Amino acid sequence: MSCASLRLFSTIRAMNTPATVALPCPCPGLDLLHVDADCVVLVKPSGIHSVPGLGADKQDSILSRLQAHDPAIFAVHRLDRDTSGVMVFGRHKAAISHLGKQFQARSIDKRYVALVGGDLQPDAGEINLAMRYAPEIKPRQVVDPVNGKPAQTLWRVLERRPGCTLVSLEPVTGRTHQLRVHLQAIGHAIVGDALYASPELQQASPRLCLHAVELAFEHPRSGQRLHFQAPEDFSSIFF
Repeated sequence: MSCASLRLFSTIRAMNTPATVALPCPCPGLDLLHVDADCVVLVKPSGIHSVPGLGADKQDSILSRLQAHDPAIFAVHRLDRDTSGVMVFGRHKAAISHLGKQFQARSIDKRYVALVGGDLQPDAGEINLAMRYAPEIKPRQVVDPVNGKPAQTLWRVLERRPGCTLVSLEPVTGRTHQLRVHLQAIGHAIVGDALYASPELQQASPRLCLHAVELAFEHPRSGQRLHFQAPEDFSSIFF
């Protein structure tokens, strides 16, 4: 895929269908964008797991908080613990299956924004670097052109700032830590990334400066294309 064929879609206001609210609201501590009988769309904060992990200290998660109100809810995708942004959850088996198939078919549009170190050039491009899990330095992933799985990321510069660049990102594939690894691999690690950034970039922000700003999918019941956004420009981070 060439840069000319970037599928990065422009910022669109959330087009929410009228909500049939079966989930008790408000759900404590969660920023809900949309709730109906089939799905829940919300803004995940940085610093909390999407789903429970291994160990007693990893049981608090967005999913467990939702399931406290509706045990049938299930996650159909994940964001890293330190990544914030828009997520969708299914509320019953048919909806979960429908949404899951959209992710598998890559028909769901996802867009992220990130603040990266340095002056990223040119104005847009793509990264095609195969990746794999590296058990010797877990939980990290590494670029591996021989044994890795194909991974593709499209990027576009939004704003150049002193010492850093705000970029729009579209992961064509969905490998674990893909955006973080790809940006580090081209010499522009994400600010605040405790796994992949230099000590200087880690110390520049109290959080990972990666945010899922936009999500678009077909509603599992109506088939209507829904778009949701949660703007973030990391304007509070200065170098």
